[in-house]
Amino acid sequence: MNHGASSGVLARDELRDDAEALALALISRLSSSPERVLLDLEIDEVRCLVIRCDRAGPISLLSPREREIARMVACGHPNKTIASVLEISAWTVASHLRRIFVKLQVSSRAAMVNRLAMGEPRLEPDALTPEVLTATPFASPG
Repeated sequence: MNHGASSGVLARDELRDDAEALALALISRLSSSPERVLLDLEIDEVRCLVIRCDRAGPISLLSPREREIARMVACGHPNKTIASVLEISAWTVASHLRRIFVKLQVSSRAAMVNRLAMGEPRLEPDALTPEVLTATPFASPG
């Protein structure tokens, strides 16, 4: 009998039970708590924080990948750098930006960052660097 495999199954069962308990605790807090911080825990040196927002900001319109790209644009990174970091093509970055622009009803990188900064207080004002403010909507991928 392979005891290593059975101990792996037990570990997965324990993790599943822990995840279910956390989910139930979160659901309970979501339904009854007026607090902004709903869940604050650390797992393997990674802090997980769930915060209640009073209203959905414009960032809620974006997919996780679009949010990541918008954050990198706000930090002043050109498409080519974003593409390299995310291991996608610069053309894909430009496609994501076009979809972001449509969702946020803006036509430039600066307007996108401004719209997100006005609706999302977590986006730091110092992220509005001159490079971001003067960047063209779609940098050449080359």
